[in-house]
Amino acid sequence: MGLGIMLLVAGTVLADKPVQLSITPDISLFGRNETITGLTIGLWSENPQTALALGVVNGSTGQSAGLSWAFILNYAENYTGIHWAPINYTAGDFMGWQAGFVNYAGTITGLQSGTVNITGRLTGLQFGFINYAETVDTGLQIGLINIMPQNQWFTELPEALAPAMIFVNWRM
Repeated sequence: MGLGIMLLVAGTVLADKPVQLSITPDISLFGRNETITGLTIGLWSENPQTALALGVVNGSTGQSAGLSWAFILNYAENYTGIHWAPINYTAGDFMGWQAGFVNYAGTITGLQSGTVNITGRLTGLQFGFINYAETVDTGLQIGLINIMPQNQWFTELPEALAPAMIFVNWRM
C-alpha cells in the first residue's frame, strides 16, 4: 500500500514539467508538446507553458502564460502575461504587455510599447513611434504616427478622433 501511494505521488510529480532546457524545440529535456509550468531556458524553446521563459528565441504554443524574455524574438499562438524582446509576435489573442522594437498581436487587450506596434484588434494602449490598430474596441494610441482605419475624420468626436493622427489617437 505504501509503495503504491509513493508510486502514485512520484508519477504525479513526474507528470509536471517544472523546468525545460532546450537548444532547439527538438533538442530539449521535454518534447515541444509538453506543458512547462515553471522555468524554461534555451537558445530556442517552444512549448505550451505557464512559466518564466528566458532565451534567445522563446516560442509558446496553445494557450500560454507567464513572463517571456528573449534576446531576439518571442512568439506565441495565444499568450497572457508579459513579452519582452526586440520582436514580439502573437498570432492570436494577447492579454498583458508587449514591449520591444516591433510588437504584433492578432488581438491585444493591454499595452504595446515599442518603436512599431501593430494589432488586428485593440483594447488598451499603444505607445510607440508608429502605432497601427485595424479595429479598436476601446483604445488609445500615443506616438508620432497613430493609425485606426475604422475611425472617421473628426465626425465622431469625442468618442473617436481620426483614421490617422500625429501624437495621439483614440476610440472610446
